[in-house]
Amino acid sequence: MSDLWLPSLITANPQEGFALAVTLSRRGVKTTQPDIDVLKQLRPAYANDAHGLTAASQVIAINFQTVAAANQYWRHLESATS
Repeated sequence: MSDLWLPSLITANPQEGFALAVTLSRRGVKTTQPDIDVLKQLRPAYANDAHGLTAASQVIAINFQTVAAANQYWRHLESATS
């Protein structure tokens, strides 16, 4: 991937941060399995599997923690330099 699709982890609010976490998670899956046909073939299996859905939720939660930490960190730096 040569295009810059993630210029920043900074978001205006937690809801945007959560949306970014979902995007990060989806991009991670797409990067891991770039074959769209394979992804479509696999979807019915994990879409109906409680363990798979829980694992997907955990990945989103981890990405949300990352985005939240980045936002707190940057806000702290802005207030310290003002």
